[in-house]
Amino acid sequence: MAPLKLFSTLDSARTQFYHFKAIIIAGMGLFTDAYDLFCIPPIMQLIGRVYLENEPESREYQIQPAAIGQLVFGWFGDRIGRHKMYGLALIIVNISFGCGTSLCSTRNCVLVSLAIFRFILGFGIGGDYPLSATIMSEFANKRTRGAFIAAVFSMQGFGILTASTVTMVVCAIFDHVSHNVSKDPRPMAVDFAWRLILMLGAVPAGLTCYWRTTMPETARYTALVEQNVLQAAKDMEKVLDVPINQFVEENPPPLHPPSYPLLSKQFFRRHGRDLFSCAASWFFVDIVFYSTNLFQSRIYNQYVPKADKVNAYQDAFNMAKLQAIVAICSTIPGYWVTVCFIDRIGRVKIQQIGFFCMAIVYLAIGIPYYIYWNDNTNIGFMILYGLTFCFSNFGRNTTTFIVPAELFPTRFRTTCHGISGAVGKVRAIIGSVGFLWASHDHKEEGYSKAIGMTASLVILGVVCITGLLVATFFTRETMRRSLEENENDN
Repeated sequence: MAPLKLFSTLDSARTQFYHFKAIIIAGMGLFTDAYDLFCIPPIMQLIGRVYLENEPESREYQIQPAAIGQLVFGWFGDRIGRHKMYGLALIIVNISFGCGTSLCSTRNCVLVSLAIFRFILGFGIGGDYPLSATIMSEFANKRTRGAFIAAVFSMQGFGILTASTVTMVVCAIFDHVSHNVSKDPRPMAVDFAWRLILMLGAVPAGLTCYWRTTMPETARYTALVEQNVLQAAKDMEKVLDVPINQFVEENPPPLHPPSYPLLSKQFFRRHGRDLFSCAASWFFVDIVFYSTNLFQSRIYNQYVPKADKVNAYQDAFNMAKLQAIVAICSTIPGYWVTVCFIDRIGRVKIQQIGFFCMAIVYLAIGIPYYIYWNDNTNIGFMILYGLTFCFSNFGRNTTTFIVPAELFPTRFRTTCHGISGAVGKVRAIIGSVGFLWASHDHKEEGYSKAIGMTASLVILGVVCITGLLVATFFTRETMRRSLEENENDN
């Protein structure tokens, strides 16, 4: 297919205000995802004081529906358009925060409503992943496309920091104004505090709903899927500071998009390797990323005061403070180092660096775990713990979000991104549940004896090395190539 002048103009367009506006609009779903995921641990400390003492909260409420959302919204994003599905995803996310307005005051009612609304949230957030990545990819120029998509993904870091900050502020205020709270380890006002923390997370997403509904359809979808080049040019003229005559050519080449379906020999012959590399990379990334809960209990036990020594607000405050420190020192820097370097050294090299460094970190913790780390949760352990988040985001985590939005043909792009992400989210259960069980070397309450921490961490190191091999031998570099070149359809 001959390239349109429209696409070459988009690929060479200078960076301008609309690109940064699109980063905020597209990134707000990722921001909300991180806000919810990281406000829940301290919220569960609050809820636990009133409703479910000593019962853990599971991330599966969000992981499983996220996989469904990625598949559903990815498929519809290619069938009826990115724009039509984009606003719907954020509306679903906002509705999900409605559990904060629930009038439930009994244990079962609160837990059921929280589970239902978090399921809805996971579905909406899952749908936001393929749409946000694809929209930013199709709006960006090829010189800075990687940095723009990485910046969208980096909004997760600010979501983590905001969730922790809001939790600390709300808990500090409630702790200050409550009378004799220090004598009451279970103040009932916490029932209002956790709802307030949860509902405040909907504010940023709600503010961007209007912007999402006013965003035009991407030019590539309008031109290649809807076959309306003139409308695509008009849409781009509205948002980019470029006159329409630079988009439209007098005798445009005929558009003959491929007619083969997704589930066909032609598709797998041309794009099967790319789909495998994207799905496999996301698979290995999420196994490792969601296994960080192996360390959290040790960190909390060492640096967070025991729950019976503080009241509910102080307990949640301390947990949120630790999350904020980790976000500032490791998570957010990891995101933004990727933003700075992804269009300089490429997606594949960054992914290789991420997998390799994570393998080293897990082996450094795992091999001497029972010899040293088990009895020494010191600053060295904290540094290694922080590096797991840093190299998750400088490398594997960010690039698995970016690459699927660049490799596939326009009419399959969100579908393939959704498939890749769904594979990762389903396998995240292995990391969040499977390795938590496997890490026990003796029988404990709720867990049977398994292989122990050393073996579990060494296996995770091997998983990282396997991911490194996939990145090296199967992932294609997309840096500074147009999306049409990356499609590899001819």
